Amino acid sequence: MQLWMLTSVTGVFLVLCIVELLRRRKLKEKYAFLWVFTGMVIIPLGFFPTGLDWVARNVGVRSGVSLILFLSVAFLFIVCLQLSWEVGHLEEEGRTLSEEVALLRIDVQELRQQLAEGETTVTSGDSGRLK
Repeated sequence: MQLWMLTSVTGVFLVLCIVELLRRRKLKEKYAFLWVFTGMVIIPLGFFPTGLDWVARNVGVRSGVSLILFLSVAFLFIVCLQLSWEVGHLEEEGRTLSEEVALLRIDVQELRQQLAEGETTVTSGDSGRLK
């Protein structure tokens, strides 16, 4: 199989997988845009491999392969940076929720104690009246 065909088939397969993940609600829309865009860039590169060399020459890079390698590393760096930001945000949110749950547990314990003390005084007060 020639490289242009493999690249094109990979791009089409990538876009179809993303659409299927979206359909099954396994991938959120905010992430899907990035991956659909990536697939839509890969597909034409497979069908028109000389276009990549033309873009590389206009940018000032010697070969299209070097340009793809650089863009791939930059793309992966951006994805990792964005995911790191998301993880940090989720950590902060998890910590905040844990603190709120702990405070609510304390409130529930205090209410149970007050309720138990109130029942004790009510039953002791009622038993005194019955005698």
